[in-house]
Amino acid sequence: MSEETLTSAPDVFCSEVQVESLPGTAKPGSTYVLFEWPHAWTHDVLDGGTLGEELTEKLKAHLAAYDASLLLIRHPTREGRQIEDHHVYLVFAEEGATEVMHIDAPEELLGLDLSGPGKNEGAVARTKPLLLVCTHAKRDRCCAVKGRSLVNKLVEKYPFGQGNDVVWETSHIKGHRFAPTMLLLPWAYSFGRMTFEATDAMLDAALRGEYFVPGNRGRGTLSAPAQAAEVAVAAELSRAGEQVRYGELEVADVAVTGDGGYVRVDKQGASYTVELARKEVTGVVPSCGKPAKADESWVPTAVTARPPRD
Repeated sequence: MSEETLTSAPDVFCSEVQVESLPGTAKPGSTYVLFEWPHAWTHDVLDGGTLGEELTEKLKAHLAAYDASLLLIRHPTREGRQIEDHHVYLVFAEEGATEVMHIDAPEELLGLDLSGPGKNEGAVARTKPLLLVCTHAKRDRCCAVKGRSLVNKLVEKYPFGQGNDVVWETSHIKGHRFAPTMLLLPWAYSFGRMTFEATDAMLDAALRGEYFVPGNRGRGTLSAPAQAAEVAVAAELSRAGEQVRYGELEVADVAVTGDGGYVRVDKQGASYTVELARKEVTGVVPSCGKPAKADESWVPTAVTARPPRD
């Protein structure tokens, strides 16, 4: 299908146009506030239409002070949306930490200390991961169609209940052209183009802390080339039969220019140099109903291992 055809075809789902590689496209960010809001979400949850203009402006300033992101979450079933108070998860991806608390009203978000874990009264540490599946219909129809279909299947296997709060719907997490798209916390890994079977396997691995390569767009705490390099190393180790756990890979050096460069990734004394090329990609449909455009992608061209020192 040509770029001209895509531009003139409003019925084309943006996620059906798969011209980009996934690694290097993760949602950036390391500090997240996940607020349970079962009511309607506007196009942008911080445009004033969802939580009111006055509160929204205060929330923007509060989040900016900590370089934090707000995501709205909700349970996919009608029964699960009948809430008496609101779940709040505080996620600190650099530390791999999640805390959970309950509040009575969104105004209480303004009193949160987002400088790190252990700073808020009533917030309790949790060890299970969180999987947020984007179903933000007013942002893009791909997430409405593909995201909701996937989360409905997931909730059958992971039903919401006391102590079993793993799978949630979420507002926009960037990359709806990769729908169904999702965010795995507390490590801040984005995934895209996921089937139910792949998502089920990924979540099963995550519950054991094990790194999952298929569909992995990278870790949002890293730059785009570092994301692509880390996923490349994890894939190389996986092919060699070596299990990787989240948090074991460390990006030690990034040296890239306009055309490419290299990233060094370490794991328990071993070091891997990933050579990368920055390539232009044409025909990218950024969102449903929008014209195709050119973008860029970081493509690993070689992974070279240096054995650990004695």
